[in-house]
Amino acid sequence: MYVVKAPFRADQVGSILRTEAIKQARLDKASGKITDTELRAIEDQEIKYIVEKQKEAGLKAVTDGEFRRAWWHFDFLEGLEGVEGYDADTGIQFANVQTKTHSVKIVAPIRFENHPMLADYRFLHSVAGDDVVAKMTIPSPAMLHYRGDIEYAPYIADKSLFLKDLAMAYKKAIQAFYEAGCRYLQLDDTSWSYLCSDEQREVVRSRGFDPDELQTVYKDLINEAISEKPADMVITMHICRGNFRSTWIASGGYEPVAETLFGGLNIDGFFLEYDNDRSGDFAPLRYVKRPDLKIILGLVTSKNGVLEDPDAIKARIQEASEFVPLSQLCLSPQCGFASTEEGNVLTEAEQWAKLAHVVSIASDVWNEQ
Repeated sequence: MYVVKAPFRADQVGSILRTEAIKQARLDKASGKITDTELRAIEDQEIKYIVEKQKEAGLKAVTDGEFRRAWWHFDFLEGLEGVEGYDADTGIQFANVQTKTHSVKIVAPIRFENHPMLADYRFLHSVAGDDVVAKMTIPSPAMLHYRGDIEYAPYIADKSLFLKDLAMAYKKAIQAFYEAGCRYLQLDDTSWSYLCSDEQREVVRSRGFDPDELQTVYKDLINEAISEKPADMVITMHICRGNFRSTWIASGGYEPVAETLFGGLNIDGFFLEYDNDRSGDFAPLRYVKRPDLKIILGLVTSKNGVLEDPDAIKARIQEASEFVPLSQLCLSPQCGFASTEEGNVLTEAEQWAKLAHVVSIASDVWNEQ
């Protein structure tokens, strides 16, 4: 296993544009032309292909591109015992577009047992090789609380029981992925960025929650979930304002959650969206006090294929270093390239160029790649 500890100076969030072979295989499976076994074999081949492409780009952490998923979060959450997917009345509203109609509901006690994504990780681990780290991405436990509809009566009566069981399920998940060989796990979480948005804070209030109190709930939930993680396992968190077909949901800087986020969460590193003005300035990073906490600056957008001016990115890294030492900073795209299977609006060639661009800029800044 690669000895340098993640996160890396040049890193990535994780999702990759689905290849044409994957897209066709999904259509063929839906129409009954191929079996689940045949679909998985095609997925295996395409994952091997993108692992090599990630290596060619110069990345030290590789993912399976989330190629076996339709959604960045729902697929994992539906794999938990007690959680079911269903067709909702409407999709999730992004800027001028909605996702497919789908959501999740909690219908029984939440447990982590024989989750299908353990096999997904084992395959990635087996094909990654010894020169890179196989990185696994899963939604934060806060996302089930934020997106899930509670129908299980004991959880409706006692919200603390729901949170307790959810944290325990994630403890077991973390240990299971560790035993499968995972040493680099990422929790993806949009809830924190929604708590930075005036519009989304109103949505939170309409659902009966106080946005400021919810920060504490999520901090305690996540800290409990990761409280027993092995010492040699790195757990990072990616915070996003929405990513569907190159659109977004939330706007607003990190200031409303910064003290809780950077001062209260026991995470090893934060992947932060910083590719445009909707993310605000770097001032909230003043709450980063821990010398071991890594901040991965998402300064390169995954929403289009235009390569950013390297000097402009370097200048922004320098600006961020006024709040966090350069030694604690890293660089990545602001999000994945396909948070859902539809993917963002850019080509595969542009995607690989973006990742190589991150590696090149990071090499110039830190001279470690």
